[in-house]
Parts: sequence; C-alpha cells; structure tokens
Amino acid sequence: MRLNSLKAATGSRRMRHRVGRGIGSGWGKTAGRGHKGQSSRSGGFHKVGFEGGQMPLYRRLPKRGFTSLTRRFVATVRLSQIERLDAEQIDLATLQRAGIVSVLAQGARIVKTGELSRKVKVRGLGVSAGARAAIEAAGGTVES
Repeated sequence: MRLNSLKAATGSRRMRHRVGRGIGSGWGKTAGRGHKGQSSRSGGFHKVGFEGGQMPLYRRLPKRGFTSLTRRFVATVRLSQIERLDAEQIDLATLQRAGIVSVLAQGARIVKTGELSRKVKVRGLGVSAGARAAIEAAGGTVES
C-alpha cells in the first residue's frame, strides 16, 4: 500500500447537491425550495424564532432563574485533589501550576469530596463548610 493510492471507503463521501441545474439533476425547477411562499423567494428570510407575527415561544414563557457571568471563571476543587498535591500551602497559583484548575480561573472553591489526611494551609480560596471542617480536623488552617 502506498500513500498515493489511499482512497476513502466507498459510500463515505457523497457528492454535494448542485441545485437549480436542470431537471436531469433531480434538483431543478424549484431547486428544493417547494412552491410559493416567502422561503421560496430570493431574499426570503425571517429571523430565528419568528412565528408569523404570533407572539413567539421565547416571549410567551416567563423568565426564570439566573445565569452567572463569572461562573466559568471559578473552578471547583475536591479534597482528594488536594490530598495528591505535594504542596503544604494551597492557593490559586499552586493549583494552576499543578494543572488542577485552568490558567483562566480567577478563583477556586474547595468542596468536601474525598478525604484529607495531612496538614495544609489554604489561602485566598473559597471553602465549603464541610471542606473547612475536614481541613481543620486534619490540623490545617483556612485563611480568606
């Protein structure tokens, strides 16, 4: 076998439809646009969600909930990940160097998932109540 003789498997690549190229192509006359109406015409366009003047669904339903704009910049860290870390002092820079959180993270919050058996000093990170209790039970401290 040679590189110049490689071919795609039969049926894996299909020819694109050349619409509006005569009746022999099977896509002639209306060119797949159907008969009449706005979408059959050139320049016929309506915005996404438009329902012909009826009040659209996204405006009929009530607003609900809240989407935080900063959520993707606050990382979540487990106690089990801190247990594997060989640093005594834990802060955002330490977690970023270890690859536990993204370099884009602007903050981190430690949650109680897993166990912590050694003494660590947590500095400048958010800590859940359960995680704080586990860190202090292991002899560590939490500074905000």
